[in-house]
Amino acid sequence: MTTARTPGHGPLSGARVVELAGIGPGPFAAMLLADLGADVVRVDRPGGPGLAIDPACDVTNRNKRSVVVDLKAPDGPEQVLGLVARADILVEGYRPGVAERLGVGPEPCHARNPRLVYGRMTGWGQDGPLARRAGHDIAYIAPTGTLGMIGRPDEPPAAPANLLGDYAGGSLYLVVGVLAALHHARATGTGQVVDAAIVDGTAHLSTMIHGMLAAGGWQDRRGANLLDGGCPYYGTYETADGRYMAVGALEPQFYAEFLTLLGVGDRAAARTDVARWGELREEVAARFKSRTRDEWTAVFDGTDACVAPVLSLREAPHHPHLAARGTFTEHGGITQPAPAPRFSATPTSVRTGPARPGADTTDVARDWDVPGLLPALGNPQ
Repeated sequence: MTTARTPGHGPLSGARVVELAGIGPGPFAAMLLADLGADVVRVDRPGGPGLAIDPACDVTNRNKRSVVVDLKAPDGPEQVLGLVARADILVEGYRPGVAERLGVGPEPCHARNPRLVYGRMTGWGQDGPLARRAGHDIAYIAPTGTLGMIGRPDEPPAAPANLLGDYAGGSLYLVVGVLAALHHARATGTGQVVDAAIVDGTAHLSTMIHGMLAAGGWQDRRGANLLDGGCPYYGTYETADGRYMAVGALEPQFYAEFLTLLGVGDRAAARTDVARWGELREEVAARFKSRTRDEWTAVFDGTDACVAPVLSLREAPHHPHLAARGTFTEHGGITQPAPAPRFSATPTSVRTGPARPGADTTDVARDWDVPGLLPALGNPQ
């Protein structure tokens, strides 16, 4: 690991990461490591990863550098292994066995660098009957029980974009895993393989719910529980202009303030009386339909009623609180979420825009002292 440190680049400044290009949770995990200050080199394949997005707009490749390597070429694996020899972490998201066939699996990587943390990101994991099957987020979260929790009881389960599986159950668990393994490698000099499966991470996210289920505090069906929309004071309601407000007034004091500001009569007893939840929901829904979202936002602003407007992606950066905190930032003409979390001594930032495939080969070859990369430059950069 290099000991050079660039002030202000985050707590992982000095760490080196090799990302074998893919789509979805792998690139996002590598972006998070890059946001935290790691020097992430993305190894792009000739022709790109197959994601139909302009590379100039793919902000999951921000704060990274890119080289292009054809792993199917005779010298391709050796070029990657040259990077591996100088890296702390490798991230790959191939199906099980693919990295091995390409000559960059854990065995040759650890032969070159025993301290390497080899992070593997898949949907099904490295073993099990479905390990080699194709899939996407929604198919991974379906068997875990989490997809079946989301949505109204009289409608099909609602797809939570690809946030729950790919990024929460996938990317974030991979990052936790490789950082824990990096701590171990620095302490012992021994690297290891981190098997991050979306099915494992997504199931793990539901730990509290399983505890409630075992205790009899959760029904194993959709829209019948405290946190899944079954509770009338934890959910969303349409307003007069066809927009929505979100309500999370769980505790008694917040519930009381919510009812007062909403203009609903004394319904304190309905809070714990499940038999009255249907009646309460109808009354709350009717009240929210009487005003616009912005009018209700003004009513609840600055209170502890735990009510907030449901904003769109384009609206979110302009929310007063998010704007004040700088939750979103602008770089290169693209508004995007700022790096998170925040650090008092080693602040993070968006330092560079999306890495263009192959644009950094010369610089990486010099900085990492891997001259073998240079023949991969098809044309001067």
